[in-house]
Amino acid sequence: MLPSFQRALLALLLPTLLAQGQARKRECPQASNITKPALLRLSDCLLANYSKGVRPVQDWRKPTTVFIDVIVYAILSVDEKNQVLTTYIWYRQCWTDEFLHWNPEDFDNITKLSIPTDSIWVPDILINEFVDVGKSPNIPYVYVQQDGNVQNYKPLQVVTSCSLDIYNFPFDVQNCSLTFTSWLHTIKDINISLWRKPEKVKYDRSVFMNQGEWELLGVLTQFQEFSIEGSECYAEMKFYVVIRRRPLFYAVSLLLPSIFLMVMDIVGFYLPPDSGERVSFKITLLLGYSVFLIIVSDTLPATAIGTPLIGETRSGVGVGRGGVEPGGRSRPSRLLHVSFLRTGVYFVVCMALLVISLAETIFIVRLVHKQDLQQPVPAWLRRLVLERVAVLLCLGDQANSPRPSATSQATKMDDCAAMGNHCSHLEGPQDFEKTPRGRGSPPPPPREASLAIRGLLQELSTIRHFLEKRDESREVARDWLRVGSVLDRLLFRIYLLAVLAYSITLVTLWSVWQYS
Repeated sequence: MLPSFQRALLALLLPTLLAQGQARKRECPQASNITKPALLRLSDCLLANYSKGVRPVQDWRKPTTVFIDVIVYAILSVDEKNQVLTTYIWYRQCWTDEFLHWNPEDFDNITKLSIPTDSIWVPDILINEFVDVGKSPNIPYVYVQQDGNVQNYKPLQVVTSCSLDIYNFPFDVQNCSLTFTSWLHTIKDINISLWRKPEKVKYDRSVFMNQGEWELLGVLTQFQEFSIEGSECYAEMKFYVVIRRRPLFYAVSLLLPSIFLMVMDIVGFYLPPDSGERVSFKITLLLGYSVFLIIVSDTLPATAIGTPLIGETRSGVGVGRGGVEPGGRSRPSRLLHVSFLRTGVYFVVCMALLVISLAETIFIVRLVHKQDLQQPVPAWLRRLVLERVAVLLCLGDQANSPRPSATSQATKMDDCAAMGNHCSHLEGPQDFEKTPRGRGSPPPPPREASLAIRGLLQELSTIRHFLEKRDESREVARDWLRVGSVLDRLLFRIYLLAVLAYSITLVTLWSVWQYS
């Protein structure tokens, strides 16, 4: 039996001895197995008693700060219909693992080691806007430095939801966010910070592939804390990817053909208004524009929100995933969606202008069309159009223009007078019998000759009335033609002003959007 004082001494020293034994177990065996390579000894030392299921801190009250960085490599696709952006980024994150540190002098001065990612603790940071798993390469290793700093570099193909506004197409600028946050840990456990300065992140285009449809304007960053329904706060870092579409392709393939068709429609107004070819020409232009829209319908972007100036929009219901309003925790959500097609504002207005031009042409052609029972031009219409509107359009006073029918009427009367004044002085066959005879006058002609002369005079009278009616109808047709010509020029100038105003508005808006 041990003395009582020895038992008391053993009881005091036993916990200290056990603690030293446990500490020796955690230490890396440098003296033993010196024949192993230094990398293998270091890896075995670090992972021997490592538990990857626990956050690597000595004091659980201390949060783990994760530094992240994003470099945009390429814009793969922009799906306006489904509101999805696909990008390829270089993602970097680093944190301090307090269980992974060593003395380089004990391991052949090794200061950095690559170990499998599955063997250590990794923060559960992901992107809230994820809607699909991209085809990203798997990088199975991370770098660990001597002081416990872990660096995880990996490329990511990110398929995210984005609210795309293509009203300014093809001069649109899109702003899509990538929100990095811990899905489970609060800010007391995992905090997120920016690896580099915001200025360097914003203007970093060193690896961006700049030969595609989209141009990278910059990457903006923003850190914020948020909570859900009064729960604990979460930390998140937002990266706003600002891109701009290159409009040259769409300007050549969409805008120029439409502009050419509109110019030809304006030129068609110089065809004579009484010519039926103008209507055929306008109808051909309208059909050609419809075929043009059908051909380019696959090139035009589609969106579920709003109506673009150029292009088409699809409204209704679709399948997608969305986020939460700013200030709340972003979570995936599903939305059922059925779509229908609407054409863009630009093409709708151009089509409307072509239809208005065709309607104006039909009205003018109907107005100047010659008819046998055509009514004369009303006096109020003659005064309004031929006197006031013509003077306003600098066309002169059309109401006082010379009438060729008066000359032709005088010519016919002279012809009648040359035939013996029978047309103007004799009203019927009985005038021959009532005409007094003088002493030296010849005897009257035989009765048969009188009948022949009376028939001839009736025929001449009929011809005279026919010519008078024909001249009157021609004069009415000329009056309507003058009225139609003045109205045609008036409507053409109004149409031209509308096209010019619309064109100037579009050019101004696109210039502002292009250089804003």
